[in-house]
Amino acid sequence: MSKAKVLLKPSLFTTCLTTRATTFFSSVSQQLRSFSHQTEMDPSDSERYCYDPVLRWNPEVEDYFTKAYGPDHFARISKALTRPSSYSCIRVNTVKTTSDAVIEKLTKILNDSDEGLKLVQPDGSSPITKCQIPGLDYVVFVNGSGPHRIQYDFGLENPPKEVLVSRKCAEAVLRGAQVYVPGVLACTAHVENGDAVAVCVAIEQPGDEGDWSVNMTRGTTLQGLPTDPYYRERSGLYIGMGTTMLSRAGMFRVPNGIAVDLSNRVFRLPSLHNVLEGEIFLQNLPSIIVAHALDPQRGERILDMCAAPGGKTTAIAILMNDEGEIVAADRSHNKVLDVQELSAEMGLSCITTCKLDALKSVCLPNTVNDSTTLVNGDNSSFMTSHSELPSNEAMTSSVTSGRSEADKSCEENAKTEQPIGGDNVSQADIRKNKGRLKNGRGRTQSQGGRAGKSQGFAPNSFDRVLLDAPCSALGLRPRLFAGLETVISLRNHGWYQRKMFDQAVQLVRVGGILVYSTCTISPSENEAVVRYALDKYRFLSLAPQHPRIGGPGLIGRCEFPDGYIEEWLRPGEEELVQKFDPSSELDTIGFFIAKFSIGPKD
Repeated sequence: MSKAKVLLKPSLFTTCLTTRATTFFSSVSQQLRSFSHQTEMDPSDSERYCYDPVLRWNPEVEDYFTKAYGPDHFARISKALTRPSSYSCIRVNTVKTTSDAVIEKLTKILNDSDEGLKLVQPDGSSPITKCQIPGLDYVVFVNGSGPHRIQYDFGLENPPKEVLVSRKCAEAVLRGAQVYVPGVLACTAHVENGDAVAVCVAIEQPGDEGDWSVNMTRGTTLQGLPTDPYYRERSGLYIGMGTTMLSRAGMFRVPNGIAVDLSNRVFRLPSLHNVLEGEIFLQNLPSIIVAHALDPQRGERILDMCAAPGGKTTAIAILMNDEGEIVAADRSHNKVLDVQELSAEMGLSCITTCKLDALKSVCLPNTVNDSTTLVNGDNSSFMTSHSELPSNEAMTSSVTSGRSEADKSCEENAKTEQPIGGDNVSQADIRKNKGRLKNGRGRTQSQGGRAGKSQGFAPNSFDRVLLDAPCSALGLRPRLFAGLETVISLRNHGWYQRKMFDQAVQLVRVGGILVYSTCTISPSENEAVVRYALDKYRFLSLAPQHPRIGGPGLIGRCEFPDGYIEEWLRPGEEELVQKFDPSSELDTIGFFIAKFSIGPKD
């Protein structure tokens, strides 16, 4: 296999931080270490009935990352990615409540829960604490624990009954979810409601043609013996013991519901789904840091280019005390509705949403056609504002109060117009109408939601822009499989991110701020994009970030066998970005943040 050549500076793998950042890092690391794995796996446990996954990568990608980070460092990153963070990070909605009130409510809720998560640390302290980073006292950490040793209490001659779940299901379970029916792939024979079962994971295996698949039909019967063709594949992939809520027949007959109540887990994290809705938002710590790096000010106009599901958008709005204008754009209609719903739930009125492809964010002259309606004479086409959606009840009504007369006139004309070709309707339209009749109303019609469609925005029309770019997501955890990404696909991700950056940089006014972020460990999507931006746009400069708790970026470049050269950061630039390492003591997801100041564009 051909190897990529990487040229690195000696300081690449250092974790040096500024003096102030070191203080932050030490205090937060000490705080988060108290959450870390309290019960380690016993080496004497069976090698089979344990949780010890090996993250599988495309060989060329593995070689690329090994060269970039070093063999030992990348091995630590890979192992960390297979495990969830040892704590849940909660952002408190300070528009509605306070951190102290949330801590009091969560303590009562979790102590009263039947999950067995009694909130008592070995030293008697509470595991629900405020973040110690200055300015982030509205962030609350909730302790989890693991990996725990699971007592299966079965010998090899009498193996436990098993339920095999999909990888996606297992990743959710490791974060605290239950085992739901759609995630069950296979089961031991003669499993009845109320049986004790071991839950294991099916992970994609390499195929004969270089592809990856599970190679299992849903409903397969597991034997639990070495003669089972899937026996070896499940070794080291057991995530806990639980009690079945359905029989085997029920698991593959009903469409939804809980299949296994997983009471004894390898990792124990509190499930906070639907808890204190509107008051708290579960969010990874680096995603909260992004909003602070943007440093939004009250009264400013800010664009979140790829806003869904709205976590960073609402974080920015809270930092602005809900004063100003935030335009939240996304190319997906349904995702725009998600942002609308979250903003209304959190009681935020400064967020305006629109459907817009990030690659077409700039509105150039002569691009506005007759189907676009301008509102208040500005450069924005119709968008849905949450000042008109103060409650969930308002979400169920049609959002039309902010529409202009031109909007209404265009719709009336559309109703009376015939399709091209007179009375002749195309076969495509006939099929589309049949599908609508068969499938019923879509999400937009059934919920009354509407996502305004934008034609883009005028250059220099925003004070600050956040580009949290779509990426390979190779920093998200827990992750049990990473084999689909290739060196070429990572390079293509970077190409699209550069195109989005080209749009973003035009929209920020001189003197403004542009923040670029991803949730991946891939240098081609992080440092290489920063290098591209600084080389192409000489008026850009990297700006300091506060708070700074992440590590430095990568210095150097990578030379690939096909002649492609990937440039990364240069000496002095590495300390101006934040790179969050999943294997570090902060115990976060893999993440990257770069902040740019916009100088005179001429």
